[in-house]
Amino acid sequence: MPSPRLERQLRFILEIDRLKGVLRRTVLTDRSRRENSAEHSWHVALMAVLLAEHAAEAVDVGRVVRMLLVHDLVEIDAGDTFAYAVVAAGEKEARERAAAQRLFGLLPADQQQELLALWEEFEGRSTPESRFANALDRLQPLLHNLHTEGHSWVEHGVRKRQVVERTRVIGDGLPELWEYARRLLDDAVVRGWLEE
Repeated sequence: MPSPRLERQLRFILEIDRLKGVLRRTVLTDRSRRENSAEHSWHVALMAVLLAEHAAEAVDVGRVVRMLLVHDLVEIDAGDTFAYAVVAAGEKEARERAAAQRLFGLLPADQQQELLALWEEFEGRSTPESRFANALDRLQPLLHNLHTEGHSWVEHGVRKRQVVERTRVIGDGLPELWEYARRLLDDAVVRGWLEE
């Protein structure tokens, strides 16, 4: 029989498998299907390892990776909210807060506190690590859209100003990539992948 601690950890591990079933609006770069939130989390975590040298400030890459691996777990209960959807103020935050309490509450108290603190740090964007993590979280779907000729932008009639507003936090964590992304967005408008 596993110890009570191990039992709680295993229960959490099995519960978070459900993240693989949460579909996002972003399609894979081969356009074969929509990406799931677990794939997104893995992708941005690896991006952190690769792009840390470009961060606006020195960051603890291990902390950023852990943050990115937990940042979307709340979508198991709260679902994925489309980046450009109009959501009532506080509605998304309340759903995600309740999800964080339930999911991280499955863990032993010390791990519950650690993962909840990482999730809150990500949401707060007040540390170099959280600003870098948020920049990566916004950069990844932008790159997917650019590589798929604006697939989800075209599908949902997204305008350039919406993308700029949503992704401007890239500049907080990755200023060099934000300047590059802005040029790519201008090009996406010219190509008809994004409405002005």
